[in-house]
Amino acid sequence: MQGEPVTVSTTARRLTAAAMTTAAVTAAIAVPASAADHRPHRDRVEISGVQYDSPGWDNRSNRSLNSEWVEITNYSRHGVNLDGWTLSDEDGRTYTFDHYRLGGRATVRVHTGTGLDTRRDVYQDRRNYVWDNDSDTATLRNDHRRLVDEASWGHRGHHHR
Repeated sequence: MQGEPVTVSTTARRLTAAAMTTAAVTAAIAVPASAADHRPHRDRVEISGVQYDSPGWDNRSNRSLNSEWVEITNYSRHGVNLDGWTLSDEDGRTYTFDHYRLGGRATVRVHTGTGLDTRRDVYQDRRNYVWDNDSDTATLRNDHRRLVDEASWGHRGHHHR
């Protein structure tokens, strides 16, 4: 045999190096897995639908006003507290959620007119239309005024953030 004879110290060094390599690889794999397990869940709340043009004649009746709405859906498994969140149009007309919690995988419809708030339907209590039929943007912001989602239609075309 050519080369350095295998001794106890050489074998010990090789075993130590192999053990350290195995430990480093295991740690590299385990850290991301444990970090992923402890990540806080991200809320996935989005504007999921808009009926900006009330069907039929716009006669400002409560029925016609309530046929104008925006749907907001929570796509996560966890409920989200919407208290202080806002839904607004381009002209600054704003609806603020008050003491409302949107359950996991649930949808709420925000109507323009008046009505009794439930888990699935809330009302802005307005006597006039909010959403412009030709062109507008519905903007959803959280209680820190950060943009959560927006949906636009009209001259800019339909788009969703």
